[in-house]
Amino acid sequence: MKTTNYRDTLVTVSSDCPVRIGTIPEKPGSVAGAQHALLDGRPYAMTSDDLLHAAHLARGGDKDRESFFAKPQACLRASPLVKLFGWGIHHDGEERIALVAMESEDYARLLADPAVRKTPGMRRSR
Repeated sequence: MKTTNYRDTLVTVSSDCPVRIGTIPEKPGSVAGAQHALLDGRPYAMTSDDLLHAAHLARGGDKDRESFFAKPQACLRASPLVKLFGWGIHHDGEERIALVAMESEDYARLLADPAVRKTPGMRRSR
């Protein structure tokens, strides 16, 4: 199984993100809505792999974890939270993740921290 987890990494907000503050997705059944609902208020409670599988199930998917990851999955650099809604995603040293609003002091601190690797969110496809 290939993992989507990172360590000590901040997935930064996409350079072409249309918003300037972390915004809550309005569609609860969307990928962004499911991911946000699973992460909001639960910092560092799950890994990227945990989130992707849980969002799959929350959106009506029926694959168990092994079947879900039998095919490679896009990492959170491709998440709509990063591309469209102004959220960075911090992976700690144990691969657990937390949402970080782009306008927050935490986001600025993580950007400035040389011990935290930065990887850019993917740009939106047009």
